[in-house]
Amino acid sequence: MGISSSWDGTFTSSDFFLSAKALSGKWKTTNPAFPPWTWVPSPRSLGAAPSEVQGYLSLEKFCLHRNNKENRDDDSYYEKGDPIDKAALVYLILVIGEVIKFNSACQVHSYEQEINFYDFHIVYSNSYRVPVLYFCGYHCDGQPLTLENIEIDLPTNSLEILRESKWTFMTQEEHPILNRPWYTLHPCGTSEWMKLLFYAVSSQANREGVRIEQQYLISWLSVVGQAVGLRVPLEMLPSMTNVLT
Repeated sequence: MGISSSWDGTFTSSDFFLSAKALSGKWKTTNPAFPPWTWVPSPRSLGAAPSEVQGYLSLEKFCLHRNNKENRDDDSYYEKGDPIDKAALVYLILVIGEVIKFNSACQVHSYEQEINFYDFHIVYSNSYRVPVLYFCGYHCDGQPLTLENIEIDLPTNSLEILRESKWTFMTQEEHPILNRPWYTLHPCGTSEWMKLLFYAVSSQANREGVRIEQQYLISWLSVVGQAVGLRVPLEMLPSMTNVLT
């Protein structure tokens, strides 16, 4: 599916699966030290076509740091990339769990910053025909985070996006597949800003042969992820670099 003037900013569930594979592959190549995005098959819904692949993308045990007030007031703290470097380190510690136990990793970092972990799911909405980000957070001991805990974890610019954007706001809803309460970023307006985003680079993207299903989720996550402190490296966005910088 190429970029045309009649495109409305949505895509099909089949395109969602193709786009999910593209996101998963590029994320693994660009962020090898981080947890991977993996495809999780889900039970086939009533009336689904036999050829339709159903499931969602999952990113688990991704850590965000609870930042003290001094760090939150200093925007340069986020520009230095320090949280990302430490997140990679913590993930590597978890991988080598036979040597350094999970609880030890929490204790090591308990001095000024508490490390909290998040699970992110990208689920296709049949109603809006766009992806929806669901997430939940928990402490090192597995206890769930409250909304106040989550807001403390988020960078200042993420909080500003959530408070000021007319297209992105956080709610708590039942996860459509797990049937448990998760936080989510409401998808209203997603198709409109996705259409604007792709039209802004349509000439360059068409020249490069970029197809919507290849780039949709990566481009979408580069915007939505900012609201929850989940950053997408620009290396994953070759056709969007000039627009997003």
